[in-house]
Amino acid sequence: MELLQINLSELFRIETPILELVLRTTVLYLGILFLLRIVPRRTGGELATMDLLFVVLIAEATTHSLGGYKSITEGFIVILTLMVLNYAINFLSYYSPFIEKLVSSPALLVVKDGKLLRRNMRREFLTEEELMEHLRREGIENVKDVKSAHVEADGHISFISKNGDR
Repeated sequence: MELLQINLSELFRIETPILELVLRTTVLYLGILFLLRIVPRRTGGELATMDLLFVVLIAEATTHSLGGYKSITEGFIVILTLMVLNYAINFLSYYSPFIEKLVSSPALLVVKDGKLLRRNMRREFLTEEELMEHLRREGIENVKDVKSAHVEADGHISFISKNGDR
């Protein structure tokens, strides 16, 4: 029965140089982080951009280790590299405001004193109807009741009402 014969040395053998795996992973991680940083925030949904990037790349590396790579070890090297990069970026962004600005988008004001800031809304591809939907979810009936509204780094919209309820 050939189905039960497993060649363990083939399963764990590294065919691609380790430095190449690390370099490819690093370039992809930083490249995708950059690309996600320049797209509108709302596309990230509920996860912060870095978390989304981390999960997607881990899933991709895991997929390769299950079939794309011939070696499980290569998959683990890629996953370990991703974990180190994610930790390093989080560590550096905590201690360095410059790095934090590079990897995280600041909140973007879209309503100020009851007036829509259409230029900022256009930057995030946020339609007036979408904004009104978010207002209704917060129990706010009219945009004139909003002191300020911001599109946060994770894509959520936060509101501060004029009467101070929120």
